[in-house]
Amino acid sequence: MNPSPGTPRRWPRWLRRGPMEMVACAVIAAGLLMMLQPLAMVLFTWSFLTTLAGTALFMIVSKFPE
Repeated sequence: MNPSPGTPRRWPRWLRRGPMEMVACAVIAAGLLMMLQPLAMVLFTWSFLTTLAGTALFMIVSKFPE
């Protein structure tokens, strides 16, 4: 069903800023934990890219509507 031209379209609930910012923060936190753990070299290897992806996601998501 198409909305009338005067009504704004609503984003899906999972694409709103609040939930997506929490996902981005979780990705950043996972990257930091991967960087600081001393056990697995493969986690350390991917930690920078994970943190970078989370930061980029946060910058993009911060432009989403409430």
